[in-house]
Amino acid sequence: MLSATDFFDLADFRHRELFDDTEFVWDALKRIRAYLAAALKPGVRGAVSPGVYIADDVSIGRGTVVEPGAVIHGPTIIGENCQIRAGAYLRGNIVVGDGAIIGHATEVKTAILLDRAGAPHFNYVGDSILGSGCNLGAGSICSNYKLTGEEVVVRIGDREYPTGLTKFGAVVGDGAQVGCNAVLNPGTLLGKNSLAYPLTSLRGYYPPESVIRLEQVLEVAPR
Repeated sequence: MLSATDFFDLADFRHRELFDDTEFVWDALKRIRAYLAAALKPGVRGAVSPGVYIADDVSIGRGTVVEPGAVIHGPTIIGENCQIRAGAYLRGNIVVGDGAIIGHATEVKTAILLDRAGAPHFNYVGDSILGSGCNLGAGSICSNYKLTGEEVVVRIGDREYPTGLTKFGAVVGDGAQVGCNAVLNPGTLLGKNSLAYPLTSLRGYYPPESVIRLEQVLEVAPR
């Protein structure tokens, strides 16, 4: 239920070593630094527009387009045929698969994006993992830090799973769709192909194929 393969099909992901022999899916976040130290081969092989900042310890794959105003700190690996759109801010310790989108005014740090993951508009992706083909709606965020600064604990029913992390945002499974301005609070686990409606505030574990909606009543009165 909480292993990497419960959330992702890793067969074609070139960085699947990050998840090897992990008990819990979030354990991959603890490996990012060591993985990058071993696997990173700096170099820009894609198309980079003028006005982009790219640190020395960054790898950008063939076919990837980096638009003006993007800032990419390392260590970071970005795969092939990705879009890094204008104003994106990548803060380092990031592994991005092929065909992913990091959009305008989106901030990413300490994260894994699988192939074709999308964070295309005004998103924050902190200490999080986004699955293949998932998408974050405009303004949705993966909040990675509790107000109290305590360890993030995942609660499912009566059972608690300490993560060993004080910074842990969300795990968004393959194909999951998150609506605009949703908040994925620290330790949110969203199963494969789930739908989180706009303005929802998520916390904890949601099984695959879930639909999470906010029930509200709108009142219209004469002015």
